[in-house]
Amino acid sequence: MHNTLIIQSQRQPLPDPWLATCIDSVKHWAQEQGFDYQFIGDALFDTLPPWVMEKTRVQKVIATDLARLKCLQNFLTAGYQRVVWLDADFLIFAPADFQLPNVGELPESYALGREVWVQPKNAGQEPANNKTIRFKAYKKVHNAFLLFDAQFGQRNSFLDFYASHAERLLEQISGSMPPQFIGPKLLTALHNVVQCPVQENAGMLSPWTINDLLAGGGPALTLFRAKSPQPLAGANLCSSLETSDALPDRAMEKVVAQLLATGSI
Repeated sequence: MHNTLIIQSQRQPLPDPWLATCIDSVKHWAQEQGFDYQFIGDALFDTLPPWVMEKTRVQKVIATDLARLKCLQNFLTAGYQRVVWLDADFLIFAPADFQLPNVGELPESYALGREVWVQPKNAGQEPANNKTIRFKAYKKVHNAFLLFDAQFGQRNSFLDFYASHAERLLEQISGSMPPQFIGPKLLTALHNVVQCPVQENAGMLSPWTINDLLAGGGPALTLFRAKSPQPLAGANLCSSLETSDALPDRAMEKVVAQLLATGSI
């Protein structure tokens, strides 16, 4: 057993062929780094109590947000010094630059991904040509990249705190829930208060940023670069928004190929 485990999960068969390229990019990077790698299918949800599955039966993404935390806790308990979660639609396109801090270097023993979300200022502005739109950027954190080091034996205090409160909030809420309820929304709220450690080159691309990448430039991409703390080496591609009107046909396949070819944004 190596000290570090990289974990990914996705239902099978994969809903989109380009996801296989993303998964392979993470798997190959993990192998090059000498890390253990684990891919989990629907067994990811075995860690959740029945009431969670019932409450999220039409919002599986919320169940996934909690299940990943339980999964990370379990692998820390199994003896790994470090566990890292990467979403299946996370592409590592500059593997030499995607370096994790050494175990023990993180002041709080965990790190989250960086989200710079660029979208139109006015709702409903989603034509394929970004040049006619004014954009705004939101600087947040995301859970498509999560890193936790063992602190006290085989636990991590922030992971335990986050998992416990995510489950409590999910149990207490009634009615509809936003898809990011216990994921990026809860993490960003915590981050705004305590300033969580962030893996700055583990980013996320909105459909409008992707559209400008494919077009060779544009206002969304310019704003994204200006607001990003450092160049990305990997990014979550938001597969749930693949059908956005902001994206041309086969956009995800094209942007995956482009990012792998250029190694940068």
